[in-house]
Formats: sequence, structure tokens, C-alpha cells
Amino acid sequence: MNDVSSHLPNSALAAQVLAGALPFVRQYQGRTMVIKYGGNAMTEPALQAAFAQDVVMLQLLGIRPVVVHGGGPQIEAALKRLGLQGAFIQGMRVTDAATMQAVEWVLAGEVQQQIVGLIKQAGGKAVGLSGRDGGLMQAKKLALPDLANPGAFIDLGQVGDIVEVDTTIVQTLQDAGCIPVISPIGVGAHNESYNINADVVAARMAVALQAEKLLMLTNISGVLDGSGQLMPRLSAAQIDAMVADGTISGGMIPKISGALDAAKSGVKAVHIVDGRVPHVLLLEILTGQAFGTMIHTA
Repeated sequence: MNDVSSHLPNSALAAQVLAGALPFVRQYQGRTMVIKYGGNAMTEPALQAAFAQDVVMLQLLGIRPVVVHGGGPQIEAALKRLGLQGAFIQGMRVTDAATMQAVEWVLAGEVQQQIVGLIKQAGGKAVGLSGRDGGLMQAKKLALPDLANPGAFIDLGQVGDIVEVDTTIVQTLQDAGCIPVISPIGVGAHNESYNINADVVAARMAVALQAEKLLMLTNISGVLDGSGQLMPRLSAAQIDAMVADGTISGGMIPKISGALDAAKSGVKAVHIVDGRVPHVLLLEILTGQAFGTMIHTA
């Protein structure tokens, strides 16, 4: 058997995969996809490289990716170095003035620039943004309901709620062939900074950009039921029941709420996907396989 024929099985498989991707490329060409980048994909070098390659490949195929990133582990490490202790209520980080300084430094500096560098290394062009750039995200102080005291609210410090999104700068960058990388920091009416949950930012960006898909990378296989089994599809009614009985709790609450709001607001497909799977973006978008949970409104 010669060298060419010995490689036919692998070549045939590669050809089959590429041919199978063609209908998806045609369907999504020219469409915006918002990707929330978080979980293990942000902290493991091999997954970081695979993520950047996927984003660049999507752009080369004519899809318009927008990245919104988190940075929880990096913020925790920075707070520890500063002798500060992180705290969470209902999945939201309590953010006093000192914590806000660390959040801005880590998200809009360290993490954002690392992602921009990874995309450049993969052959793409990326530009980092925060809510301050081009008036991207106007915010106000978040009024978090106190679940134990109806009618009362919890003060989380400089944690924000989005008032308005102006996507002009994002679309300008997309039209120029750049991939926007957005840090979840908003600006208030008096020039104050607000820490905004990255899942919420990704959902609002997807709605404002009329995105075809919102994909949220996380560090689990998707949304799990009470017995730990993956739920491939999740409805609004199921979400309400799972929050009420505690199956969905902590950091999953804003993630699921943001995903559901995006689905209700016209984003055609909302997926919570397993960021531990190498090249999960390409697999989720360009194949018929599912690698997580799809949120729907029915």
C-alpha cells in the first residue's frame, strides 16, 4: 500500500467533516454570534489556544464573532494578592471601591489583553473594549432583591445593571475585520465604574446586536437536573421550577436568567456549552451535534 492510500481513511473522515460543515457555513455567513468566554476554557493553555483558533476560524468563514469575557478566577487571585476577600450573593460579586479597582485592572487589563493576544497568535485581529469605549454600556447601580425579605434590596456596592447598550463601535470593528473583545465593565451617569455580570453583558449584547446565536462557555457539560443528568433543552417553565427548588443556584442563576432573557428577546439560539471540550465552538456551530443545553422560551 502506498503512502497516499494509507491515509485515505483519515482523509475521507476529514472530507466528510468539512462537507458536513458547508450547510452551517451558508446558514450563518454574515451573522453575528456572541460568545461568553469563561470556565476552564479561560484557564487551561490548550483550551485557550483552541478557543482563539475557533474564533478566528469562524471569522474566516464569514461569521461575525463578538467575545464577552469573564475572569472570576483571575479576580480572586488578584484580591488574594491584595489581602482582600471575595464574597458573592445570589451569584453576584460584592464589589466595594477596592474590589472595583482590582476588577477593572484584571478584566480590562490582564484578561482582555491576554485574549486579544491569543486571537492575534491564532492569525486574527482583535480589539479590546469596556463599557467606557464609544459609550458601549451605560449602567446604574444594581438593585438586587432580598429573597428573604420581600420588598427589600441588597447593597452589592459597585455592581451594575445595564441601562443602555450602543453597539456602534462593535459593529464598526466588525466591519473593519476585527473581533471585539468586551470586558463586563459599565459606566454610570457620574463617570463611576460598575462591575457587571459577564453573562448578563453577553445576553444584552446578543440582543442589541440581533445575534444569530449566544453561546455561553462554562465549566460543566451544561445545565444538570437534580440527579446530575444533562438537560439538552430547557424551557422557561423548567428554569423557574429549578430555581425555586434550588437545582439552579449561585453563579448559574445570572447565567440562566441572561440566556432566557436573550431567547425571549429574539436571539434565535441560546446555548450553554461545555468549555472543557477542545474546539467546542466549531463543533457546536458547524456540526449537528449538541455540546450543552439549549434554552428556549416555550
